[in-house]
Amino acid sequence: MNETARRIGILGGTFDPIHAGHLLIARHALRSLRLERVLFIPAGMPWLKANRRVAPARHRLAMTRLAIEGIPEFEASAMEVERPGPTYTADTLAALRERFGGGAALWLILGMDAARDMSRWHEPERVFALCEVAAVPRGGADEDGDADAPRGVRVLRDAPRSAASSTAIRAQVAAGLPTESGVVPKPVAEYIREHGLYADG
Repeated sequence: MNETARRIGILGGTFDPIHAGHLLIARHALRSLRLERVLFIPAGMPWLKANRRVAPARHRLAMTRLAIEGIPEFEASAMEVERPGPTYTADTLAALRERFGGGAALWLILGMDAARDMSRWHEPERVFALCEVAAVPRGGADEDGDADAPRGVRVLRDAPRSAASSTAIRAQVAAGLPTESGVVPKPVAEYIREHGLYADG
């Protein structure tokens, strides 16, 4: 494919753990934005979540790789895990711009809640300069329209819904309950169990 025609999606997140909702968002963006691929990028040291304990980055990266195994349009990247210090999306996008070249279309894929929070991000204006931003509504208040979406954000409508929540999954495991079938990919559920993740709350 000619580099000038490349369309790359970037789905970053803590992925603590990755679940069906993340995969649904990626698949919807892949179709809606006509992407060549979607990069899943687990955060190394997510500075906006510094007040909560997060599973070690190596585990979150391993779970991400397991979740997307066998899907050729999906790729897991260790770039933020391997970068020392706090994780900033603007720095990641700058590195990806170097990798794919100025002619490629980079699309940052967010949930609507994350898009509304962009004003708190590190160098948000730099983020918009480096890529296009697309947000996926997650139901409820998100269905009311595009009014709450930040300027410059494309809203992807008609996304399939998922009740999956990383917070709920961690709480379920901590309570000694098995993860619900379909909410977490089976290899990820097995990894959580084998490594004793989230068992202590």
